[in-house]
Parts: sequence; structure tokens; C-alpha cells
Amino acid sequence: MHNFSHIFGESTYHLWWITKYRYKTLRKRGPKYLCRDVLLQIAGRHSIKVKSLAVGDDHVHLVATIPPSMSVSKALQLMKGASAHTLFKAIPNLRNRYPRGHFWGIGGKFRSVSDVDVHTVMNYVDRQNQTNLMEFN
Repeated sequence: MHNFSHIFGESTYHLWWITKYRYKTLRKRGPKYLCRDVLLQIAGRHSIKVKSLAVGDDHVHLVATIPPSMSVSKALQLMKGASAHTLFKAIPNLRNRYPRGHFWGIGGKFRSVSDVDVHTVMNYVDRQNQTNLMEFN
């Protein structure tokens, strides 16, 4: 859990997205490591704490904690947009493969991650000395 000025909690997500048309543009070592470095820089710039990062030949997996004031879609937008911009600047030949300037595929996927599962949280809430307003029997 992390302390954010007036709020206490953790927003950790597994994000993943693919290259446009699933082209294996990141299969070579140079572009793969460049992509990794760029994503880490972007994360640091936006207070996104990267816990794990894997760059595949045609996709990226990222486990990160995002600030509570940032939505998951905003984090994904920042990571994809800034990384595409930087990769196009660093590797001019990418424009041959992606003439319209869209390096990443549309959208992405995410899943929340926690150190506890949903049943543990539900049991904790049920054991509190409060009236349970949500009966799911």
C-alpha cells in the first residue's frame, strides 16, 4: 500500500498491448531494448511505478502501479502514445512499415492486480463490526 497525500491504497495493473497488425517489429534486440528504455522513461515521467516489464516481438506486458488520480486508460494512452512518438523519431525506417504513424494496435487490455484475492477482501469486510448492507446469499 502507498500513501498519496490524502489517500492510502494501491492501484496495480497488468497492462498489455500489441503492435499494429501484430507486426513483429520488436523482434530485433535494438528496437526491443529501445522500447523497454522508452517505456521506463515515460513511466518515471508520469509517476507510474513499473514492477515488471516484458517486450515481446509484437506486444508489451507491463505490471505497474499508477497514481490514484490517473485512470487506467490514461496510463495506457500515455505509455502507447509517447513510446510510439519516440520510437518513430529514433528509428526512421518504421515509417515505411507504418506510414500513417500508428505503431501500436487499437486499444489494449488490463487487469487489476493485488496481493490479496477477492475472497480474502470479502471475508475481511464481512468480519467488521458494521451492519452488512450488501447481502449476497
